[in-house]
Amino acid sequence: MNLSKREFLQVLGAASAAGMGLGAYAQASAQTAAQGLYDIPAFGNVSFLHMTDCHAQLKPLYFREPSVNLGIGDMRGRLPHLVGDELLKAVGVKPGTPMAHALTYLDFEQAAQRYGKVGGFAHLATLVKRLRANRPGALLVDGGDTWQGSGLALWTKGQDMVDACKLLGVDVMTGHFEFTLGMDRVKEIVEKDFAGKVDFVAQNIKTTDFGDPVFKHYAMRQINGVPCAVIGQAFPYTPIANPRWMVSEWEFGIQDEHMQKVVDEARAKGAKVVVVLSHNGMDVDLKMASRVRGIDAILGGHTHDGMPVASVVKNAGGQTLVTNAGSNGKFLGVLDLQVKDGKVADYRYKLLPVFSNMLPADPEMDALITRMRAPYEAKLSEQLAITEGLLYRRGNFNGTGDQLIVDALMDVQGADLAFSPGFRWGTTLLPGQAITREWVMDMTATTYSYATLTDMKGEMIKTVMEDVGDNLFNPDPYYQQGGDMVRVGGMTYDFNPLETMGKRVSNMRLKGELIDPNKTYKVAGWAPVSEEAAKAGNPMVWDLVEQWLKARGGKVATRQPNMPRLTGAVPNPGMAG
Repeated sequence: MNLSKREFLQVLGAASAAGMGLGAYAQASAQTAAQGLYDIPAFGNVSFLHMTDCHAQLKPLYFREPSVNLGIGDMRGRLPHLVGDELLKAVGVKPGTPMAHALTYLDFEQAAQRYGKVGGFAHLATLVKRLRANRPGALLVDGGDTWQGSGLALWTKGQDMVDACKLLGVDVMTGHFEFTLGMDRVKEIVEKDFAGKVDFVAQNIKTTDFGDPVFKHYAMRQINGVPCAVIGQAFPYTPIANPRWMVSEWEFGIQDEHMQKVVDEARAKGAKVVVVLSHNGMDVDLKMASRVRGIDAILGGHTHDGMPVASVVKNAGGQTLVTNAGSNGKFLGVLDLQVKDGKVADYRYKLLPVFSNMLPADPEMDALITRMRAPYEAKLSEQLAITEGLLYRRGNFNGTGDQLIVDALMDVQGADLAFSPGFRWGTTLLPGQAITREWVMDMTATTYSYATLTDMKGEMIKTVMEDVGDNLFNPDPYYQQGGDMVRVGGMTYDFNPLETMGKRVSNMRLKGELIDPNKTYKVAGWAPVSEEAAKAGNPMVWDLVEQWLKARGGKVATRQPNMPRLTGAVPNPGMAG
């Protein structure tokens, strides 16, 4: 059978999703592999390009996906709670392919050397332009966590990312860590930089005094003559997971009932397609999709899950597609819809990994990034040490990057134990790479990254651990308030995700001795959410980590992450065997 080029590419795309991977392309040149990976045929008459959680990463990087993403209760064995081979099997991706490397931690060091770095806005810009060339009118939507996550973004108050996103052509955006720049700075960007260019939307943020909307609830855009509404869903628990005082005049929340009203309003105003641009986290999105009628798709973020297939959720109004497009600029989601007779009749979804050696850098974006980095380049690139082992963050309980941070905080401050927040953002270093100031900032850069040293009774340590554990493993997604488990240095413990609040953490030990509930311990930490901590004059965490790195004599030994002994929920397809 003779196939045209277009037919061949269609077959290739279908085969990739079905498990053939790239076949011959897996061993091919970057240019040939890129043809197989990125030349996906257009479909339908409405398209959305979805990026999320780039965390201010403008340059290509390495990023290791988690080996622990436990699903409990109804979520056990379901997306997104699958890792490694279990994930590849569920989504039909062949091991050893570029896509398998993008989605999993498997053979990470070897595959990273083979396929190179991922992300980078100059390379993402090239991909966006290619897709828009055969998808006229496609909207580029940004799920948030964009203006935070790097030293450059911190020092420019997010201006580097604002300028880059405008050049990239972002049409609609919602937020989360953006709000940690403070209400005034967010409003300044939305009202001045974004005016007439980018719609910042959030149906679930209102003023604390009169309940007035802070941002537009949705943006209505025409795509090839089809009226489309993009509703914003900002991170519901911003005032809990982040400092409340930074958003003191705003209220957040999931707000299902209001979401239903907004969906109904958009439909009443003529929207034939309704998409929610969400920063809920995928489990919350799946529940919302089952409860709210009239949403065609939820383009999700927050939990950094790179999902190559859309989950289809049934509800009283029909069905809703739920997707999530990973993090760090590593992926771009492509949702193509066929709209007929005023409703969505069919769809195609692809999650495209952004391999920087398969996509040439867009010259205009590359020049912008170079220009923005220039005043800070020397400061960012200063080498502090060499890592002998892989440094990464991600996973429910710990990573080597956070282990380095807690080790540094304990050593420098003379603490008995240390906590590091369960942040999901941060980049990866391969063995032998330089630990630069930029990497340290990639792991710690928030507007409230103060280092703390607190006298804490054993009973309070247990309370803190239980509280964070419930945020992560409460069986109701609507009570999961963001982040992974707090990372712990110096103390070992047992953990049962299946238990109830107050019963998950046990056998807490320091140097082999049980933690005494009535004894006081010195506990190091960072990123406190209280305003008092911000006013206390504490050092910034990156300064302490840098001090520790410089004392290592040029090299940092491989870190072994301090992991709890799990007493329930295992074995689990969301945990490496």
